[in-house]
Amino acid sequence: MVADPLISQVPDAKAEMQDFYPPKQKPLMIRLVQSISYPLARVLYQFRISVSEADIGKVRRIDGSRLVFVCNHPTLEDGISLFVLSARLGLLLHYVVARESFKGLMGWFIQRLGCYSIRRGVGDRTSISQTLSLLKEPQCRLVIFPEGGCSYQNDTIMPFRPGAIQLPMSVLAQLAKKTPDAIPDLYVVPLSLKYRYVQPMQRVIDQTLSRLEAHLKLSAYALGGESGDRATGELMSDYQRLRQIAHQVILQIEDEAGLTHPTQPDWNARIDRLRRALIDKCEAALKIEPNLNLPIRERVYKVQAVLEEVSPTEKSEATDATSDRQDSLYWDTVRLLNFDAIYDGYVAESPTPERFLDTLTRLEGEVFHIEHAQPKAARRACFRIGDPINLKDYLVDYQSDRAGTVDLLAEQLRTLMQANLD
Repeated sequence: MVADPLISQVPDAKAEMQDFYPPKQKPLMIRLVQSISYPLARVLYQFRISVSEADIGKVRRIDGSRLVFVCNHPTLEDGISLFVLSARLGLLLHYVVARESFKGLMGWFIQRLGCYSIRRGVGDRTSISQTLSLLKEPQCRLVIFPEGGCSYQNDTIMPFRPGAIQLPMSVLAQLAKKTPDAIPDLYVVPLSLKYRYVQPMQRVIDQTLSRLEAHLKLSAYALGGESGDRATGELMSDYQRLRQIAHQVILQIEDEAGLTHPTQPDWNARIDRLRRALIDKCEAALKIEPNLNLPIRERVYKVQAVLEEVSPTEKSEATDATSDRQDSLYWDTVRLLNFDAIYDGYVAESPTPERFLDTLTRLEGEVFHIEHAQPKAARRACFRIGDPINLKDYLVDYQSDRAGTVDLLAEQLRTLMQANLD
């Protein structure tokens, strides 16, 4: 019997990870999966997408050009949402995906859907080279998350990494040198993605608050009477309960980090102090030279990359103490990413169910050591497609001031995408 060449490439789930996973796009396979993506998304991931015909038309009008889709990254399910959007657009896309997503059968599968890996925290030259190669293809269809990672915030877009603009601009400059009289169009298409629950969420909010309060030994009732008897107090508002939980979590992390509790606390200052204390601890333990010019998120990815470099043999030979230390450091990086975009006032600005549960889910992750939280209920993945930006219009500026033009475009895109979210 002749082995099926596609099945024979399925990896061993226990195999050591490769440095790079290239795209192995299979158009027929993609079309098949796209044809069933709507019911799969609703059953397996509890969402359906929403996008207007007018927005779809913006993409179809430039379908003959090179396209780079940039999208915010509020949840770990965004790649699935974008794949369903690709079915709606009728396009075959390539996706830049974190290397840790390529483990086992799922990694094999997403390679065939057009995904390829990137190692965050290190200069992944192979991945960058792959991106440049794809951008040179006349029918380039590429998806990039310019924030560089998941923000876990439904309404906030974090600062962009420059590569999302720098790489397509550099390719366009190369193409312009080859054909100065026929410079091709290369469009960046801004996608704003926001999730909306499709049912009332008050019961879920109350259950989540109660679960956290029970674990932290907190009461939902304000102190009542001169004796401070909570039983005589009034039920606090959801927001008061949320702040009480958040305050207790901050106190616990400060105790763990050996930090004092300020008498007149500025929560944002305390959160920032905790972030710096945790990243300093991780870098010191791994003897990583701190780069204070980088955002903390980038420094976290560097720590994770160093931890991943430990081979399976070294892991098996490690002492219990060493293994526990590595696990502790990894959990600190999860915490840092978990709270990277959070700030005091996020819920107060707009106390929607989505913002409440954004924050409660982050707190659950910390309190119950949950790395990948599941959705609380069925949602709509709402896409707004902004007006595409033709990078050709900025080529002259780029040739005279590369860094300045990249920064300008990155901020312009981020502002546009944030406005569409708002």
